[in-house]
Amino acid sequence: MNIDMIRAAAERIKGHARRTPMLTSPFLDEIAGRRVFVKPECLQHTGSFKFRGGWSAVSALTDNALKTGVIAFSSGNHAQGVALAAHEHGAPAVIVMPEDAPTVKIENTRALGAEVVLYDRANEDRDEIGARLAAERGLTLIKPFDEPQVIAGQGTTGLEIAEDMNALGVTDADVMVCCGGGGLTSGIALALAADAPGLRVRPAEPEEFDDVTRSLASGKIESNTRRDGSLCDAIITPQPGALTFPIMQKHCGPGIVVSEDECLRAVGLAFARLRVVVEPGGAAALAAALFHPDAFTGDAVIAVATGGNVDAAVFALALETLK
Repeated sequence: MNIDMIRAAAERIKGHARRTPMLTSPFLDEIAGRRVFVKPECLQHTGSFKFRGGWSAVSALTDNALKTGVIAFSSGNHAQGVALAAHEHGAPAVIVMPEDAPTVKIENTRALGAEVVLYDRANEDRDEIGARLAAERGLTLIKPFDEPQVIAGQGTTGLEIAEDMNALGVTDADVMVCCGGGGLTSGIALALAADAPGLRVRPAEPEEFDDVTRSLASGKIESNTRRDGSLCDAIITPQPGALTFPIMQKHCGPGIVVSEDECLRAVGLAFARLRVVVEPGGAAALAAALFHPDAFTGDAVIAVATGGNVDAAVFALALETLK
């Protein structure tokens, strides 16, 4: 896994993925006590950065593999990213999703033409289900984060951050990234290490699902005891990936753990001040930037808003925090 793979993925993605902007608000700066730059990947195709990794992985397959089809497992964002990429390549897609995933994510994945297989997140192993179906049907498994071409695709986000922040003259800042298994976090970290070494990536995770933060602190892969039950469903994973953790260990600073309430407040503020819709898990980085000021030393922080696929009822809860 290296910067050359990320640059190659950027060439394949060009003209397919959106280049998302860098947003700012003086109101958010005032809350954080420093300049806050928000990279809204919630505006990406399918509503999250996952389209980048999905396109990168699917576009790297052989014609025979595309004809047979792909399989992925996901709580919804990777599902939609792979489903759309497969659809645009004319490839069949099977997506294994937890039955408690937000309804909008399940419905959107089906609408993109994928076959959805639901499972019990608390009692069933998605890795086992995915491997079994892949073997039975001859499908190519595209993992959500521990897959080189997926990491490469997510890393294209980092190339854009480096270019934009260099243009703005910001060369020393922390880059907060909402982190599940670490695909986006490690991809951005590799890209910034090459193109903007003064920008340091740090993972943001929800309480009780802070496996990456604990792993970085202990120096070994730590697991979560819980597997479900968080509004931040998009970034709930059992543990960091075998590929992603060494990259994060080498290139990332310490993680920041945020509460669900902080994530909901960040969702509300993102809508009120930036006019973008973010899901709770996709707002963890912004929550860290806004509500944990003592964790930073510089005069600027960059937050990646990773996804915007939120159910209406949860979004309404977030808007209530503005009152």
